[in-house]
Amino acid sequence: MFEHLVHADWGIAPGKRWHAHAERSAEGWHVGVPVPVPASGDFLDRLFEAAAARSVLAGFDFPIGLPQAYAVRSGTPDFRSALSRFGAGEWQDFYRVAAVPEEISLRRPFYPLAAAPGTSRASLVTGLGVARFDELLRVCERRTATRAAACALFWTLGPNQVGKGAIAGWREVVRPALDRGASLWPFDGSLAALASRRGLVMAEAYPAEACSIVGASFRRTQSKRRPSDRRAKAKDILQWAQPRRIDFSPDARLALLAGFGEDRAGEDRFDAFVGLLGMIEVVDGRWPEACEEHPDVRPWEGWILGR
Repeated sequence: MFEHLVHADWGIAPGKRWHAHAERSAEGWHVGVPVPVPASGDFLDRLFEAAAARSVLAGFDFPIGLPQAYAVRSGTPDFRSALSRFGAGEWQDFYRVAAVPEEISLRRPFYPLAAAPGTSRASLVTGLGVARFDELLRVCERRTATRAAACALFWTLGPNQVGKGAIAGWREVVRPALDRGASLWPFDGSLAALASRRGLVMAEAYPAEACSIVGASFRRTQSKRRPSDRRAKAKDILQWAQPRRIDFSPDARLALLAGFGEDRAGEDRFDAFVGLLGMIEVVDGRWPEACEEHPDVRPWEGWILGR
């Protein structure tokens, strides 16, 4: 079983990065208050220090995986091996976001660098040689009966874009951690298999999914960006936690009851916190770690923990 859990809400700017952690004990889980993520190198050092004597699972809310349609067209055998090549050699331009449609290619797939007249998703579809934009979504990102589709990995424009966060996360955290011997779920195995040995395991997590897992989803009339609506979820979260033997530190409990503050970072702190709670539910086996369908896409696409 995992003994230490971390969830990081990972923004592009360092000031937008917050993380929360939980420790397992004989009494259950003890959850701390969200705190800023230190510099990426220091953060990794701390994770590896924690993983020296126990099993650690760290969740990040940026995509970890490639859409199958893109992977097949680019000749990528699997995400794990591709990540070691991105940014060097013939893949040296992979992380350079294309400024104009003419720069888009299978080895330079992120677009656009900034908004400009004529910027459209159609350029990305044409440049990457797919039939439609939906092919650039991983299976776990597609629309369902209860959820809207996520933003595609390679589209880097707008408040919901995830591409630039993925670029930062892959370069600053995932690739360096793998080079140091970390494991990556689900590419390296199931949670049960990865938790059976000491070390650091990384996974993609999604706070919006975690809200559903812990019974704290936001209605259409509510907004996670509104402090009062975040405060309204405290009762549901506390009721959810009590029978699961999840204990909050005094600071964490106060932060939850206060909606994690009135400043703009309150939403980031909330995401770090609720994402961690969703991880606990999955790790303890009360919620499936992944959908059992579509196993064929996992080598490229991975999955969102608990999706």
